[in-house]
Amino acid sequence: MRIHHIQITAPPEQEAACREFYGTLLNLEEIPKPEPLRARGGAWYRLDGIELHLGIEKLSDASQSKRHVCFEVSDLNSIRIRIKEAGYEIEEATPIDGMGRFFTRDPAGNKVELAEPC
Repeated sequence: MRIHHIQITAPPEQEAACREFYGTLLNLEEIPKPEPLRARGGAWYRLDGIELHLGIEKLSDASQSKRHVCFEVSDLNSIRIRIKEAGYEIEEATPIDGMGRFFTRDPAGNKVELAEPC
């Protein structure tokens, strides 16, 4: 058994900003959604054999939730700089299990952890 995909959500008014965050800022590879699902909006991304699905729905404020996805990166400092320069806040985190890490939130308030083995 393995994980096939992770689903996160954003309200319709944040779709473009979230696509910019994941597709451009984090440089995830966008993959085509199946034809029957395209009308729903959102985007699908592939990274290292797992998919991240951005679904569009009206939702309550996610900005206080601890739920999150964690991306392992090869240059944590570089991505930290890009995220700060793009205007996103960084929440520092104590390194654990040999991983340097920090958190940020995407435009819809989804918590995102970025980590690098140290």
